[in-house]
Amino acid sequence: MSYQLILSTCPDQATAEKLAKQLVTEKLAACINIMPNLTSIYQWQGSIETASECLLMIKTKKDQYQAIENWIKANHPYELPEIVAVSIEHGLPEYLQWINTCVSIK
Repeated sequence: MSYQLILSTCPDQATAEKLAKQLVTEKLAACINIMPNLTSIYQWQGSIETASECLLMIKTKKDQYQAIENWIKANHPYELPEIVAVSIEHGLPEYLQWINTCVSIK
């Protein structure tokens, strides 16, 4: 079984919590950590922007990536949401098994 950490930024805590709860409720992710108060500096439509954001750290199975990408694109308030997946190379076997029990393929 392969696992991933999917990262996605949100404009505020309320949006981050709403998206996280829905992803876990729909069994697309086992756990999502929300890191508040990030400062993002990025280029957008020809300008350098600065924004305060929250980061979602979504823990799931690798085969859920496409479903999560589609879900975020459909439910995220940003025109172009950040969706970046990082493979989990190693992890506590019992924790990874817990991810298996929480996430179901749709």
